[in-house]
Amino acid sequence: MQHTVVERELELKLILSPERSVPVPARLSYRSDDPYAVHIMFHINSESPVNWTFARELLVEGVFRPCGHGDVRVWPTKADGRSAVLMALSSPDGDALLEAPTPQVSAWLERTLRAVPPGTEGEQLGIDDALDQLLAQ
Repeated sequence: MQHTVVERELELKLILSPERSVPVPARLSYRSDDPYAVHIMFHINSESPVNWTFARELLVEGVFRPCGHGDVRVWPTKADGRSAVLMALSSPDGDALLEAPTPQVSAWLERTLRAVPPGTEGEQLGIDDALDQLLAQ
Protein backbone atom coordinates (compact mmCIF):
# COMPACT_ATOMS: atom_id res chain seq x y z
CA MET A 1 0.00 0.00 0.00
CA GLN A 2 1.35 3.41 -0.97
CA HIS A 3 1.24 6.08 1.70
CA THR A 4 0.59 9.77 1.21
CA VAL A 5 2.62 12.52 2.89
CA VAL A 6 1.23 16.06 3.12
CA GLU A 7 3.73 18.70 4.26
CA ARG A 8 3.80 22.46 4.57
CA GLU A 9 6.58 24.73 5.74
CA LEU A 10 5.56 27.95 7.39
CA GLU A 11 6.71 30.49 9.90
CA LEU A 12 5.08 30.39 13.31
CA LYS A 13 5.43 32.98 16.03
CA LEU A 14 6.63 31.96 19.46
CA ILE A 15 4.75 34.29 21.81
CA LEU A 16 7.10 35.41 24.58
CA SER A 17 4.83 38.13 26.02
CA PRO A 18 1.83 40.17 24.82
CA GLU A 19 4.28 42.61 23.22
CA ARG A 20 7.00 40.26 22.00
CA SER A 21 7.24 37.25 19.71
CA VAL A 22 9.96 35.59 17.66
CA PRO A 23 9.62 33.81 14.32
CA VAL A 24 10.03 30.04 14.36
CA PRO A 25 10.38 28.09 11.11
CA ALA A 26 8.20 24.99 11.21
CA ARG A 27 7.02 22.09 9.10
CA LEU A 28 3.54 20.59 9.35
CA SER A 29 3.51 16.95 8.32
CA TYR A 30 0.77 14.36 7.91
CA ARG A 31 1.26 10.75 6.85
CA SER A 32 -1.52 8.43 5.78
CA ASP A 33 0.30 5.55 7.51
CA ASP A 34 -0.17 7.45 10.82
CA PRO A 35 -3.67 8.72 9.96
CA TYR A 36 -4.81 10.03 13.33
CA ALA A 37 -1.79 12.25 13.98
CA VAL A 38 -0.25 15.49 12.80
CA HIS A 39 3.43 16.19 13.27
CA ILE A 40 4.96 19.62 13.75
CA MET A 41 8.70 20.12 13.59
CA PHE A 42 10.00 23.45 14.92
CA HIS A 43 13.42 24.96 14.21
CA ILE A 44 13.61 22.88 11.05
CA ASN A 45 16.91 24.42 9.98
CA SER A 46 18.69 23.83 13.28
CA GLU A 47 20.80 20.91 14.47
CA SER A 48 18.22 19.96 17.08
CA PRO A 49 14.68 20.42 15.77
CA VAL A 50 11.77 19.96 18.18
CA ASN A 51 9.00 17.54 17.21
CA TRP A 52 5.44 17.46 18.48
CA THR A 53 2.79 14.91 17.54
CA PHE A 54 -0.87 15.19 18.42
CA ALA A 55 -4.31 14.31 17.07
CA ARG A 56 -5.26 15.74 13.67
CA GLU A 57 -8.81 16.08 14.99
CA LEU A 58 -7.53 18.44 17.71
CA LEU A 59 -6.00 20.81 15.15
CA VAL A 60 -9.06 20.62 12.87
CA GLU A 61 -11.37 21.53 15.76
CA GLY A 62 -8.96 24.15 17.13
CA VAL A 63 -9.21 26.20 13.93
CA PHE A 64 -12.89 26.82 14.82
CA ARG A 65 -13.15 26.68 18.63
CA PRO A 66 -11.01 26.16 21.74
CA CYS A 67 -10.20 22.52 22.36
CA GLY A 68 -7.73 20.24 24.04
CA HIS A 69 -6.46 20.01 27.58
CA GLY A 70 -3.27 18.94 29.22
CA ASP A 71 -0.19 19.01 27.01
CA VAL A 72 -1.83 20.43 23.86
CA ARG A 73 -4.49 23.12 23.63
CA VAL A 74 -5.55 24.82 20.39
CA TRP A 75 -7.87 27.78 19.75
CA PRO A 76 -8.66 30.40 17.12
CA THR A 77 -7.91 34.08 17.62
CA LYS A 78 -7.35 37.36 15.80
CA ALA A 79 -3.82 38.80 15.72
CA ASP A 80 -3.21 42.19 14.13
CA GLY A 81 -6.56 41.88 12.37
CA ARG A 82 -5.70 38.47 10.87
CA SER A 83 -7.08 35.05 11.75
CA ALA A 84 -4.62 32.89 13.64
CA VAL A 85 -4.52 29.58 15.47
CA LEU A 86 -2.84 29.47 18.87
CA MET A 87 -1.24 26.28 20.12
CA ALA A 88 -0.23 25.96 23.76
CA LEU A 89 2.24 23.11 24.20
CA SER A 90 3.41 21.88 27.61
CA SER A 91 6.13 19.39 28.41
CA PRO A 92 8.46 18.65 31.33
CA ASP A 93 11.03 20.77 29.45
CA GLY A 94 8.81 23.84 29.39
CA ASP A 95 5.80 25.51 27.83
CA ALA A 96 5.37 27.28 24.51
CA LEU A 97 2.62 29.40 22.99
CA LEU A 98 2.75 29.40 19.20
CA GLU A 99 0.74 31.38 16.70
CA ALA A 100 0.08 30.06 13.20
CA PRO A 101 -1.70 31.81 10.32
CA THR A 102 -5.16 30.26 9.91
CA PRO A 103 -5.25 30.37 6.09
CA GLN A 104 -2.06 28.30 5.73
CA VAL A 105 -3.02 25.84 8.47
CA SER A 106 -6.55 25.43 7.06
CA ALA A 107 -5.30 24.87 3.50
CA TRP A 108 -2.85 22.23 4.74
CA LEU A 109 -5.54 20.54 6.87
CA GLU A 110 -7.88 20.43 3.86
CA ARG A 111 -5.18 18.57 1.93
CA THR A 112 -4.84 16.04 4.78
CA LEU A 113 -8.62 15.59 4.88
CA ARG A 114 -8.71 14.92 1.14
CA ALA A 115 -5.88 12.39 1.51
CA VAL A 116 -7.61 10.59 4.38
CA PRO A 117 -11.22 11.69 4.96
CA PRO A 118 -12.46 11.76 8.56
CA GLY A 119 -13.85 8.38 9.58
CA THR A 120 -11.61 6.44 7.17
CA GLU A 121 -8.41 6.61 9.22
CA GLY A 122 -8.77 3.02 10.45
CA GLU A 123 -8.84 1.73 6.87
CA GLN A 124 -5.35 3.18 6.35
CA LEU A 125 -3.90 1.02 9.09
CA GLY A 126 -4.77 -2.27 7.39
CA ILE A 127 -6.09 -3.73 10.64
CA ASP A 128 -8.98 -5.50 8.88
CA ASP A 129 -6.60 -7.11 6.37
CA ALA A 130 -4.26 -8.24 9.14
CA LEU A 131 -7.16 -9.66 11.12
CA ASP A 132 -8.47 -11.52 8.04
CA GLN A 133 -5.03 -13.05 7.49
CA LEU A 134 -4.70 -14.00 11.13
CA LEU A 135 -8.15 -15.61 11.28
CA ALA A 136 -7.62 -17.44 7.99
CA GLN A 137 -4.73 -19.41 9.49
